Amino acid sequence: MKTAYALACEAVAAAPRRWLVTGGAGFIGSHLIERLLALGQEVVALDDLSTGHRGNIDEAVAASGAPADRCRFLERDIVDADAVAEACREVDIVLHQAALGSVPRSVKEPQETYARNVAGFINVLDAARDAGVSRLVYASSSSVYGDSPHLPKAEARIGNPASPYAATKRVNELYAEMYRRSYNLEIVGLRYFNVFGRRQAPNGPYAAVIPRWTLRLLAGEPCQIYGDGKTTRDYCYIDNVVQANLLAATAGAETARGVYNVAAGDATTLNELFGLIRSGLAEKRPDVGSAEPVYERFRAGDVRHSYADISKARERLGYEPRWTLLEGLRSTLDWYAAL
Repeated sequence: MKTAYALACEAVAAAPRRWLVTGGAGFIGSHLIERLLALGQEVVALDDLSTGHRGNIDEAVAASGAPADRCRFLERDIVDADAVAEACREVDIVLHQAALGSVPRSVKEPQETYARNVAGFINVLDAARDAGVSRLVYASSSSVYGDSPHLPKAEARIGNPASPYAATKRVNELYAEMYRRSYNLEIVGLRYFNVFGRRQAPNGPYAAVIPRWTLRLLAGEPCQIYGDGKTTRDYCYIDNVVQANLLAATAGAETARGVYNVAAGDATTLNELFGLIRSGLAEKRPDVGSAEPVYERFRAGDVRHSYADISKARERLGYEPRWTLLEGLRSTLDWYAAL
């Protein structure tokens, strides 16, 4: 029997459309572009390249095997309403990934985080409404669960945001629901849990933990763990996220509403994650096998424990994470080791 994802891919391929991917030059956005192009779609990619890289789009186009002219790139900012309106023109479906990520950066730059994540998102909502798009799927975050102690994290029960970044993502969910009710715009939110994989930026002060540790271990440099290493996260491989976006974009109208957790559904401590990365790299570089982490104090805004209940996405969207953490790490480590 074919999976819901296989059927969704067949449906997309059978009816080519024009898709807008905001943040298209970023890690997640470029993977969405790659999959859409491989399915015969036309894509508009919007990105100001403040955190994304044009090379990600070039790599996505090349990997898809599609003609380069099926992907139109607009180097513009989502805080520019006119630019977003231009990008949405004659678009059927919007996959909104553009945002200023990172909890620590939001603590340091709350106003910039608000401008990109809230004002920018409202521009996307307005442009999608005015252009008459059939559906908008947007990236929310597990950070909206905030200080809620309940585990696993289920969509109906959230807490108070623990950072400016988390607050912006919660505000986005409220605006999305208001636009759905007020303007009959079909909108689906996806709460991502710690996405990782190929093309994720490894450098800079706000790099995600998996690429940062991977490159530091390969370079023989120390890896920092904030806290005691017992903090848990639900690490979700990028191909699972691509699946969730396509399912959300093609689901029936009654199913395509509200928000869904997108994760693997497993809890992994930072200590366990470090051990998995170290052992995976040691197969290629034996000298890495003796590396030990350096422990530092907890960071402001960090949530202690987080892993997802993915039953809602399973039941309503047909989402089924095909990649485990270990499988995703193998693919990811191979990619970074080849850089």
